[in-house]
Amino acid sequence: MLRQFCIRHAPKCRHHPPHSKSGASLLITPPPPSPALQAPQQLIRPHISALPPFSPFLPSVNSRLFRTQSSSMAPIPTTMKAISIAKNGGPEVLELKDVPVPQPQPDEILVRNAIAGVNYIDTYFRSGQYPSPSFPRILGQDGAGEVVAVGSAAATPQHAIGSTVVFMSGTGTYAEYSTVKAAAAVAVPAGVSTQDAVAVYLQGLTAWTFIRRAALTQPGEWAFVHAAAGGVGSLLVQLLKVVGARVIASASSEEKLAIVKDLGADHVVNSNDDWVAKVKEITGGHGADSIYDGVGKATFKQDLEAIAVGGSLVMLGNASGNVEPFDIRPTLGPKNIRLSRPILFGYLAERDALEKYAGEVFEFVRSGKLKVLHHATYDLKDVAKAHADIESRKTVGKLLIKIN
Repeated sequence: MLRQFCIRHAPKCRHHPPHSKSGASLLITPPPPSPALQAPQQLIRPHISALPPFSPFLPSVNSRLFRTQSSSMAPIPTTMKAISIAKNGGPEVLELKDVPVPQPQPDEILVRNAIAGVNYIDTYFRSGQYPSPSFPRILGQDGAGEVVAVGSAAATPQHAIGSTVVFMSGTGTYAEYSTVKAAAAVAVPAGVSTQDAVAVYLQGLTAWTFIRRAALTQPGEWAFVHAAAGGVGSLLVQLLKVVGARVIASASSEEKLAIVKDLGADHVVNSNDDWVAKVKEITGGHGADSIYDGVGKATFKQDLEAIAVGGSLVMLGNASGNVEPFDIRPTLGPKNIRLSRPILFGYLAERDALEKYAGEVFEFVRSGKLKVLHHATYDLKDVAKAHADIESRKTVGKLLIKIN
């Protein structure tokens, strides 16, 4: 007989000790392969095995290894609809396919997806800018839905069958079902919609941990945010205001600048103008104490001009391409710049850290301190359009996929 378990409140997480800035220069070089490719493996604790490369033709798992949904739920089918790629290319390589429903390993749960997120990083995997371990591959990094099966080692009060969870998954979320490491999923709390939970889980955790752990932005400091109307950028602007920073935000159109200003940015700058000069003018020649750059190659050299002495430059993406190699000492030394290319999942390696930061972000949503922007919600069959839209640089906020 399969063991039953009850639902209890998750234990409170331990808070990390406060962090302080260091005057020393530090370079954290981008690890090969891409941080995003390493992400799913680094999210889980060291004693849990890493995610295997995705294959839609998963080996069968003995049913005794996992507890399935209750009889009151719709039965789990053997096949599902999913968006997969058989090769790298443009949005046209995204195809709607019938593939087997994956079965959870002992430390995994099976989720019937309701909502999935579209992130710019998905376009990197689709195009080949970030390599895929194998083909065919289902894309998608984040999602939310109902737990319908639980692996034998994942049967904890936090992952009860029938509960709604939000998660990050290395096996793809552009699908009706996803297997998820239990350590990568948390319950969607009361007062937060499923759509908002997906919108702030991957991108909100990125913004919040990069502020608290990478840049260490302090109250009263000047912070500059590139692409501030995007999914991560719009959250960065608001969360920087939560910590008391003075925020300068850039965007590529007057419409986007108005939105960013409404989110709380103290100053806005059109990225098509001489934004370095604007930053110097706004800060009285001081420069930005921290810069959050998801653009990459096209803005890196200007970042070095706009940053203050002892400032922190956080590279959180490379929408325009990878930064070209450079000599560390003459580039960073004159201003003692602290450069980092952090990986979100390195900050979430322990379950306590995930629960701490996710809990804080969800509370910001509940309290109204964090306004979640939704650009559009697409049907699963229209994911190619979502990719084309996000690459057009005309989107504002989070793009979502409605699945079940």
